Amino acid sequence: MTNITFTATTPGSYATATPLDSTRGGIRLVQVRDDLARVTRPSGEVLGYVERFVDPQGERFRAKRFLARQRRFVEIGEFWSSADATDCFRFA
Repeated sequence: MTNITFTATTPGSYATATPLDSTRGGIRLVQVRDDLARVTRPSGEVLGYVERFVDPQGERFRAKRFLARQRRFVEIGEFWSSADATDCFRFA
């Protein structure tokens, strides 16, 4: 299972994380910012993004699918783990 590691120094702020560059199950993850990772196919086709955000109950991850023909993003869902947010792109 591929994990995206985000580290917060204080609530609402993000520490600089090591760039993520991994491939799993035909999906490649590339960290764009401290709180955002791009999800692509190995060919380079962008599938969407996984965004980290702070919720009053804790750290959450939002998956957004890119619809190329419509040139927009659709929220797939919000998850408690980065692994779950990433896995949804394999089935969406």
